[in-house]
Amino acid sequence: MKTLTLPSALDIEILPPKGSISNRFSSTDENQPEQKIRLKDPETGQVWGFVVVDNTVRGPGLGGIRMAQDVTLLEVSRLARAMTLKNSAACLPLGGGKSGLAVDPRFFHEHPSLKEELISLFAEALYKIDTYISAPDMGTNEIDVQQIYEKISEKLGTRHHRRGGAGRPPEKGGIPIDDWGLTAHGLFIAAKTMENLAGGFPVKNARVVIQGYGNVGSWTATKLQQAGAVIVGASDIHSALWNPSGLYVDELNRIRKNPLGLQEYTGPLDKRFGPEKLDWLLEAPCEILVPAARPDCINAKNADRLDCKMILQGANTPSNKMTEYYLQNRRGILSLSDFIVNVGGVIGCALELKMTADREFKADTLIKGPKNYLEELIENTVSKNVSEVHNRMTTQKQKNIIFRDEALKLAEERLNSESNKEWL
Repeated sequence: MKTLTLPSALDIEILPPKGSISNRFSSTDENQPEQKIRLKDPETGQVWGFVVVDNTVRGPGLGGIRMAQDVTLLEVSRLARAMTLKNSAACLPLGGGKSGLAVDPRFFHEHPSLKEELISLFAEALYKIDTYISAPDMGTNEIDVQQIYEKISEKLGTRHHRRGGAGRPPEKGGIPIDDWGLTAHGLFIAAKTMENLAGGFPVKNARVVIQGYGNVGSWTATKLQQAGAVIVGASDIHSALWNPSGLYVDELNRIRKNPLGLQEYTGPLDKRFGPEKLDWLLEAPCEILVPAARPDCINAKNADRLDCKMILQGANTPSNKMTEYYLQNRRGILSLSDFIVNVGGVIGCALELKMTADREFKADTLIKGPKNYLEELIENTVSKNVSEVHNRMTTQKQKNIIFRDEALKLAEERLNSESNKEWL
């Protein structure tokens, strides 16, 4: 892998406002972000990443830091919009935002000190953007967010604030979102809720394929298996595995953080695909498909070949509306929207931020027990929203309504609503 030379600083360049990306012939596109920022080397002009603040009606824009060599402004903008919808649907006092650093995270496996240096530069830039709150995402972790929190705390002169980010290490006052499997808990509750609704199917004995066996995918596999499902497929960036009789989830969980990840799996297999064919796993026969990796993995190229009954969107924007329309109305495949079902992590982040800024609230929450409180809140939020969207779909006179249609209406209603302002 090539060497990496970091800049001496990261300047923020505020990009033109509404009407510059999604609709070239309109300057009044209400879905355009409030703020789009490019991070640049002031000496060379090289672009190192982006920050997008989509909407701050409910509060500052919260969203993760994605680190990927090919990350784009459009990708970050779409993810920021998903965060707006996610936070409003869950009635959280937060808006939507997202950031991306255009670096291959694999480089830092051998050069961790350079990652620390890059995050420090990023934190300096973020201090100038008071409408965005960072969190971990692909390629970043709780240590990175803690570093940002420390830097901004130093500049603000206090440790009781919401500016520095959420998803920090628990020993530093953070909520262990990944260790508690909070995002996966929402996906699991969505599956169990659909089981009890008309037209649902039992989770027990359901075959499950997990694309992206990371923090979200692994916990989703564990929770569904404990409920009696059979995990027949799993993939990471190294390997895709399929066995119709089931995979050994304990082994998958043990090896997933190793340098070669799922490539080290030794259990019985029917098929194994290498890095160039990872997406083939999406076409494996199953009842529940869980895309938990990058955006747009389900698209026009593979929509005809999917062989599942329901999609739990563990990743943000794993497919678009047109693809979901085709899947539901032509293939009979229901796709449960990301901003409704994978909200567990952001609910945990919201609680952490409130506990960090409000010492009295933190003391009360610690007495209750944060994990139990969060799991109950996630269960109530996801089950209520899935049931509400399903009810709206089934009572509509209009034909061909898809889950995303009614989910969007629900989120947008709550975005500007004064009733039920906050469920936290």
